[in-house]
This record gives sequence, structure tokens and C-alpha cells, in this order.
Amino acid sequence: MKSHRIEDLKVWSKSMALVKEVYLVTAELPNEERFGLLSQIRRCAVSIPSNIAEGAGRNNKNEFYQFLGIAFGSTYEWQTQLQLLIDLNFISETKILPLKELLAEIKKMIYSLKTSLKL
Repeated sequence: MKSHRIEDLKVWSKSMALVKEVYLVTAELPNEERFGLLSQIRRCAVSIPSNIAEGAGRNNKNEFYQFLGIAFGSTYEWQTQLQLLIDLNFISETKILPLKELLAEIKKMIYSLKTSLKL
């Protein structure tokens, strides 16, 4: 198997767009959260496209599948962190809704890509 060009993977592009949005939205968090939830949310968001990219760079579809699984797990971790932002009243649900929608789309794309690798 040859490695994939990450620029050609829509799921990678969408997850990169998600990271940009995360940075913009979390810039509004209180300063006391700079090294707490804010740092965790950003790291987790970055791990989604990073794991997709690392898997795509492997010359083995089983390894790509494994890294997609890690990225998929990060989407759920990140969804939990988004909910914490809402529950702690740091950000309104209305402001988070577009991120949740994009995240749902990314989850479906990762799942579909994983399925295609197992065929």
C-alpha cells in the first residue's frame, strides 16, 4: 500500500478546519482555564487530524486503520470536553453547535474510511 496524500483526504481537511474553529472559540475562555480545560481541548482537537495524517503516512492499511481508530476515539474525548464547556457555563450551546455538527460529520467520515480499509 502506498501512503495517502493527506491533502486529498477530505476527513483530514475537515478536521483541520475543526481545529481552527476550536482555537477561535476557546480564545474566549477565562484566563484561569489556560492550562486546564483549554489546553486539553486544543490538544485533543489537534490529535484528530494528526492521527489521520500519521496513519495516512504509513505504508500499511492495518496501521492506517489503527491510527484512524485513535482519531475516532479522540472525537469522543473532544465531544466530552465540549459538553464540559457548556456544563461549566464557559460557552453557550449555541456557539458550540456548529462545532458539534462538524464533529459529527468527521466521525462519520472516519468510520467510513475505516470501513473501506477493512474491505
